[in-house]
Amino acid sequence: MTTAPYKGFNMSVIVKCEHLTKSYGDLIAVNDVSFRVEEGEIFGLVGPNGAGKTTLIEMIEGLRTPDSGLIKALGLDPTKQGDELKERIGVLLQTTSIQPDIKVKEALRLFASFYQRAPDNAEELLHTLSLEDKADSRFKKLSGGLKQRVAIALALVNDPEILFLDELTTGLDPQARRNMWDLVETMRTQGKTIFLTTHYMEEAEKLCDRVGIIDYGKIIALDTPRNLVNNLSAESKVTFNIEDKDVATSKFELVGAVSRVEKVEDGIILYTRDGNVTLQELVRLADKQKFRLSNLRTESPSLDDVFLTLTGREMRE
Repeated sequence: MTTAPYKGFNMSVIVKCEHLTKSYGDLIAVNDVSFRVEEGEIFGLVGPNGAGKTTLIEMIEGLRTPDSGLIKALGLDPTKQGDELKERIGVLLQTTSIQPDIKVKEALRLFASFYQRAPDNAEELLHTLSLEDKADSRFKKLSGGLKQRVAIALALVNDPEILFLDELTTGLDPQARRNMWDLVETMRTQGKTIFLTTHYMEEAEKLCDRVGIIDYGKIIALDTPRNLVNNLSAESKVTFNIEDKDVATSKFELVGAVSRVEKVEDGIILYTRDGNVTLQELVRLADKQKFRLSNLRTESPSLDDVFLTLTGREMRE
């Protein structure tokens, strides 16, 4: 698949992986994976739990050693130059475990002391991440969203060149998730390269310049979200309910651009090559034949559709 040119960052390779493999006994967690991450982009690795995302990102961070293959991160080999690499990267693990009674500002000072290059004004991150009023709060007293903000602050305390975010929003409520998305976009405007793993396709579609879809340890597609969807040639959907249960679904097969009609428990779905045409003709048909439409909505193809098409099944939690 050809990768489209991007705007807003330099075409300099920050991470390069070639033919990476990692097994645990009979389980092949990462299977011959190759890709690159460019400077200034938000690169997303998406796939279900157990697909190999965390193993892959931890090998790049130097936390796990690959069985075979090549990794270069910021020009360094994580297996041989791990200490040097850790000075220049920021890492948000799936679970942040810090002393529950520590205060937020104390945690920042503690983590800053781990780095040779940490700036003296690490507490300015409290302002950046809207945590000023929580500086004296103990970690255990914070909500899930605020704990995640603190975790991001700790990952940024050494002013890293690339930030690794592993399952950034898992377990957060919808509002906290969107707040995290805003933070990621803010960090990109500050010049950070971001490597994001997620099993939320909506998150990848919203944030990422390029997305690699991984399943059973293999990257099965890699491109911009728009190109992945466009190359799929997937159809749009028009979904609705009708109050008159006697209306035959077969009449909708003749609505413009419709290729297939599906009756589901909560309504009718029209699969269409042109959502606008189908929507207009559907409304005209309802007006002409005097039946009422309700809960009418259109859905464009998404990364979820790409994953379903490529794997033959829906995203599994």
